[in-house]
Amino acid sequence: MKPIILTGDRPTGKLHIGHYVGSLKNRVLLQNEDKYQLFVFLADQQALTDHAKEPEKIIQSVGEVALDYLAVGLDPAQSTIFIQSQIPELAELSMYYMNLVSLARLERNPTVKTEIAQKGFGESIPAGFLVYPVSQAADITAFKAKLVPVGNDQKPMIEQTREIVRSFNHAYQTDVLVEPEGLYPENESAGRLPGLDGNAKMSKSLNNGIFISDDADTVQKKVMSMYTDPDHVRVEDPGKIEGNMVFHYLDVFGTPEDAATIAEMKAQYQAGGLGDVKTKRYLLEVLDREFAPIRARRLEYAQDMGQVYEMLKKGSEKAQAVAAQTLDEVKSAMGINYFK
Repeated sequence: MKPIILTGDRPTGKLHIGHYVGSLKNRVLLQNEDKYQLFVFLADQQALTDHAKEPEKIIQSVGEVALDYLAVGLDPAQSTIFIQSQIPELAELSMYYMNLVSLARLERNPTVKTEIAQKGFGESIPAGFLVYPVSQAADITAFKAKLVPVGNDQKPMIEQTREIVRSFNHAYQTDVLVEPEGLYPENESAGRLPGLDGNAKMSKSLNNGIFISDDADTVQKKVMSMYTDPDHVRVEDPGKIEGNMVFHYLDVFGTPEDAATIAEMKAQYQAGGLGDVKTKRYLLEVLDREFAPIRARRLEYAQDMGQVYEMLKKGSEKAQAVAAQTLDEVKSAMGINYFK
């Protein structure tokens, strides 16, 4: 049996090319290697933990993120793509796991502490947000995922899941739950794309990103406004490539065939004699080569959203069957399958 990988996104808006670099492209590679069973989910319940009063945003985003998935090459014939809220077994598993975790342990989780501070909840922390590591544990264990691709900042979440698995298996003298491993990037910065403005992170909230769904004109406007070297006023002035977003993006998206051209442009830029407009136009060529086919596929899928939701429905039904089997095993281990 192939090892199971679980991965997904909170649907709080369209995905940008930072998501593509950080996770989407790698998911497609893992899918096409055909060495794993891939479960990819839209974590709408987790998104509601801090957007409970604006569900329309989540509802709209589910369709947008599904389009992004299909556009980049996730294939429902090879990967199970599903919606978290459509799997009621996940909520039931969360309930059982919450009895194995103390409030103090949840409050100590570094990832949760950081995100609570970032969101500025103050004393009004939604209970659902505080316990979402338990929900994540339910997601992972329901599908008996062995590998979970995440950034290094999510290590405490994986460790919390591992603790829950050990606690459950020990308490009920079973081996029903599988202890997962985090699949972490070898170079964290390599999977994190800075914003167009030079900010350390591309972010929907900062409005400093290029979305996978952006048309060619929008991408052009955004690229032409990118942060470069503020001291590079005239073409003949020597310029810096460190911290220059155009060259950073060229390094990320350029192919081996582009390497010689990029190296030549860097040398010319540093010596003086190369303007920002020319470098940005070359970046547009590189980005268009990567994303024009993706945009075209997205537009094609968007013509029939009924087909997209039918795909999500079938994926959710398949995922539910797997989660239901795990839940049955969990309840049997606990001795609460009363009528079997």
